[in-house]
Amino acid sequence: MTKYYKICSFFGHSEIVITDELIGRLRVKIEELVTNEGFGVFYFGGLGMFDDLCYKIVSELKEKYPFIKRVFCLTDPRHQRYIKRPSWLRNTEYEEYIYLDLAFDWWYKRIYYRNCEMIEQSDFVIFYVAHTEKSGAYKAMQYAKRKKKNYINIATNLDNQNF
Repeated sequence: MTKYYKICSFFGHSEIVITDELIGRLRVKIEELVTNEGFGVFYFGGLGMFDDLCYKIVSELKEKYPFIKRVFCLTDPRHQRYIKRPSWLRNTEYEEYIYLDLAFDWWYKRIYYRNCEMIEQSDFVIFYVAHTEKSGAYKAMQYAKRKKKNYINIATNLDNQNF
């Protein structure tokens, strides 16, 4: 029998200031999800410093909790085939690469709708939203609010806040 693990996804600004405090808060929150709340599947979109930081922390925790599964959520169905993936993505280590069926698939909106689908499938979402100007992370957090998803904005360390 396969054990079901809850899903967590990450969204944040592409450029952030990484501090020891931020790393510590993220590590504590992610490990708490794994050890106390039944999370074991982590969805990544793979763009930017926040995603990279979360990937690094989840990968370190995978050494301690080998059941953890890192899943890259693709924006193009062709990228499901290894040979068709962008070269930067072929050199990363994920347990699975998936293409989520999008509610709307128009080339310049794919990232937004992929993010929406990631949120739909997630039981918890970790955001790093420090500003709203032209921010995909902010738009994703607003979508999570509308869908009444459980989340934390690690930039402010507040759960389900009104921004």
